[in-house]
Amino acid sequence: MDVKNYHEDLSHIRSMMERSSRFISLSGLSGVAAGVVALLGAGYAYYAMESKKVSYINGDRLTFTPDLVQELVLTGLVVLVMAVFCGYIFTANKSKKKGLKIWDATTKRLLVTFAVPLAAGGIFCSALIFHHLIVWVAPTTLVFYGLGLISAERYTLPDVKYLGYCEVTLGLFSLFFLGWGLVFWSVGFGVLHIVYGLIMHRKYK
Repeated sequence: MDVKNYHEDLSHIRSMMERSSRFISLSGLSGVAAGVVALLGAGYAYYAMESKKVSYINGDRLTFTPDLVQELVLTGLVVLVMAVFCGYIFTANKSKKKGLKIWDATTKRLLVTFAVPLAAGGIFCSALIFHHLIVWVAPTTLVFYGLGLISAERYTLPDVKYLGYCEVTLGLFSLFFLGWGLVFWSVGFGVLHIVYGLIMHRKYK
């Protein structure tokens, strides 16, 4: 009996240490929602380009008018806001069910660690847009986003790093197929998020 209680105490201590050092309330459904939002955004971006006679998949020598660039950037920002909002809703619900706080010291460390690569990537992409190198934006966002996930893994579920590796690999691969940036972006932010989210939901529900 004493041995059994000893092992139970150790399991309880390990669980408490994990909760205090990692943000474990990240919802798999938030990944699914982010993927769906990304696919909708990609669909709208394709429609916007086609309506202005710009076929993104025909090659890397394309002409993007200022109004089209502005519309695409705005679309990307809307997708980002909606994905974050959906992620917050699902994660907050999961935290409530588990009786965990969604905002604590671990969450702050997670956000800071994740935000640094994203901020660097955002500035880099802004420079690309400024110099009219639009076809490089999609691969760049995938690479920096993946690096952010890999960095944030230490403060959340360890499986996140695998999504990060996939995003970085996809982004680097897409550098050799610049004219297909929108397709790679859809796969990276859309399909991979949905697949990852479903796996995580089944594993940690």
